Amino acid sequence: MKTYVKNKMKNLTGISLMTLSLTIGYGCELKSKKISEPLIAKATVNLVDTEPKNNMVKIALLLDTSNSMDGLINQAKAQLWDIVNKFTQARCGNEETPELQIALYQYGNDGLSSREGYIQQVLGFSDDLDEISEKLFSLTTNGGEEFCGEVIQTSLKQLEWGKNDDNLKMIFIAGNEPFNQGKLNYQDAVTNAKEKDIVVNTIFCGNYEQGINTFWKNGATLTGGEYIAIDHNRKVVHIDTPYDEVIIKLNSKLNKTYISYGSLGQAKMKSQLTEDTNAMTMAEGVAVKRAVSKSSSLYKNSKWDLVDAVEEESVVIDDIPDKELPAELRGKSKEELKSFISAKQKERKQIQKEIQEANSKREAYIAKNQKEGAQGELENAMLRAIKKQAEKKNYRWD
Repeated sequence: MKTYVKNKMKNLTGISLMTLSLTIGYGCELKSKKISEPLIAKATVNLVDTEPKNNMVKIALLLDTSNSMDGLINQAKAQLWDIVNKFTQARCGNEETPELQIALYQYGNDGLSSREGYIQQVLGFSDDLDEISEKLFSLTTNGGEEFCGEVIQTSLKQLEWGKNDDNLKMIFIAGNEPFNQGKLNYQDAVTNAKEKDIVVNTIFCGNYEQGINTFWKNGATLTGGEYIAIDHNRKVVHIDTPYDEVIIKLNSKLNKTYISYGSLGQAKMKSQLTEDTNAMTMAEGVAVKRAVSKSSSLYKNSKWDLVDAVEEESVVIDDIPDKELPAELRGKSKEELKSFISAKQKERKQIQKEIQEANSKREAYIAKNQKEGAQGELENAMLRAIKKQAEKKNYRWD
């Protein structure tokens, strides 16, 4: 009897370990966490839970901000939301949307420190879409020496890339000077990236053949990345649709469902409105795309918004000091506060649903009326590379 039990336990252990290895080997996270079988299997599932998240996408944007790059920066500002919205349509084996983090560097700008190689980390990996937008809009151009190898190597050293090989990790470097400038050999930098399972994609702002002759293609090829040449000065064309005004109005309603709290609350709520305005200054179409992003699961604000915080269970209402709340909610009972938050949550979900429905009609209208090649140059370049490389990690698009 003891031998039977011992063998049975060995079999269970073997099955559990095989389940674990299959889960970790998959390109992005499988939905296997709610198994409540034998005790030993449950312990194995808990072990999987402690692993870094597999359905994580990390993108570092390395942008040349020398004098000739105003067009590139404007395209990045305008098309951030296209990239975000593309990922809202991505699915993994568990049908979940991946988590997206973006980091931002500028290089080749005379306003930066020469001791740092004219390179600056503008933002480390962040999932705060308002913050990413804010940092993009803070960029200005100014002269410069452009050292591609050095900025790639700097991003490898400074950013928290993590050690999970199932994560999709990409660098997009854009510029228009020879890729081999600077003391640090670009081949060493991209080789280091490949060793960390980071794909380097290069975007040359200029003639395709010129980019090849100045080593931009080679910089991408060494890591299995994509080389793309774009006209960075090409103006992005936004197609007006009958649904734009509807989405803009819904966005205003959406903003009113946010409840600030804590030390970040008021400042972040102001930032939300500022980035709405920044998007609108680019074009109404950009503001519409931002509103669509805000209606998705990638727009998360639990650090300052009570509705998101309660939904993610990152705060307990009973533990929030009265002084941490906005003035209009101070003095309310905990039950009144919970009821207020619940009402805002329901209202937000309904508005987000209406934005998504209006956007589906908007996209159908654009597909019918858009001329071939009318999308933004930077957007096209990045989305092609992202989709190709994401599919290798088992992502798919609806």
